[in-house]
Amino acid sequence: MSTAQDTAQDTVEYAPEHTPRLNWAEHAPDVYKAMIRLETAARQGLDPKLYELVKIRASQLNHCAFCLDMHTKDALAAGESVERIMQLSAWEESRHFYTAKELAAIELTEAVTVLTDGFVPDEVYAKAAGHFGEAELAQLLAAITVINAWNRFGVSTRMVPGHYQPGQYK
Repeated sequence: MSTAQDTAQDTVEYAPEHTPRLNWAEHAPDVYKAMIRLETAARQGLDPKLYELVKIRASQLNHCAFCLDMHTKDALAAGESVERIMQLSAWEESRHFYTAKELAAIELTEAVTVLTDGFVPDEVYAKAAGHFGEAELAQLLAAITVINAWNRFGVSTRMVPGHYQPGQYK
């Protein structure tokens, strides 16, 4: 039996899905393979949930819908909560959802991602350095740098979000 609510949902029309501008990985396979190797190296030694939070926050700042789709799904698959993912865009007002170490990583992610605002402030770097050993901090900086590169490929080629399955590219 169909209800009025079911009928109303059946008639909802969403905007059409856009098409990508370019499949850059197909046309620059050596660059894509190098990015995959860099991605694999950058994630080593980092907590998987923290890693995904960093990727989500950078992707929010860079407006990369494809990467947001990917990394929110990967974060959920890694055991991250929906609530913490949802609050990430307003982390400054939702600090109580995160540990001091996660907050330092998120703040560093913003500083590195939004370099057009200036440079990475000493206090932001010092806060991160206080929570991460040098090797782990180096890995965190690598992860932040790599997601920013992926975001630029995703945004400039208009990669289409919505089709990614968790772990698809691992």
